[in-house]
Amino acid sequence: MQRLLGLVRKAVDNYKMISDGDVLAVGVSGGKDSLVTLTALASLAKFYPKRFGLHAVSIDAGFGLDYSAVSEYCAVLGVKYTVVKTDIKEIVFDIRKEKHPCSLCAKLRRGAINDAARSLGCNKVAYGHHLDDAVETFLMSLFYEGRVSCFSPVTHLDRSGITVIRPLIYCDEWRCSKLARELGLPVAEKVCPADGNTKREETKELIRELRERFPELKERILTAMQRGGVPDWRIE
Repeated sequence: MQRLLGLVRKAVDNYKMISDGDVLAVGVSGGKDSLVTLTALASLAKFYPKRFGLHAVSIDAGFGLDYSAVSEYCAVLGVKYTVVKTDIKEIVFDIRKEKHPCSLCAKLRRGAINDAARSLGCNKVAYGHHLDDAVETFLMSLFYEGRVSCFSPVTHLDRSGITVIRPLIYCDEWRCSKLARELGLPVAEKVCPADGNTKREETKELIRELRERFPELKERILTAMQRGGVPDWRIE
């Protein structure tokens, strides 16, 4: 936990993710990454020199996920918790019948959590994207779109006035998994029909294969992104 907190603080400091008086809406899907993000930020809030508040938010997309264990965990952390019910599943799978549903589903979830954040008095939204997510997104943009791109550590959304932060960008997925097991976090089983059958999963498998020959592949890609490959990743 101390190592992960060190990586989270490094990301927060390097990219100036948190300011005094911020109230962060932490997106909690029920998966390990979002729960680790919530746990890390709740711990960071106890000693970080810039004071900030937290409000955990889950977007219920309609897949029948039970959030009661997450609610109990938030109570233990002393963090307020809100579940926002939506009809995202119906729109994406039943009405639109999307062949590649992930993009639309993610877009609708982002819109829902931004709306919830504003209504709850939060000025920032924290997501649980980690180092593996960043490397995968970078390679997917290169392979499938022919461009050098990735999501940003910090993104200000002019239309909504919300700023998105990603405090886990220096944390490997394996570290998140290990911590979730050690702490006994209430990780929910994945229920999305598209899970395990996406371009991201294919890219993840490719990275596994490449790392057998290039063990420091992820770290090298991160360095390339920060040295100018992706402008928003440069460290001032």
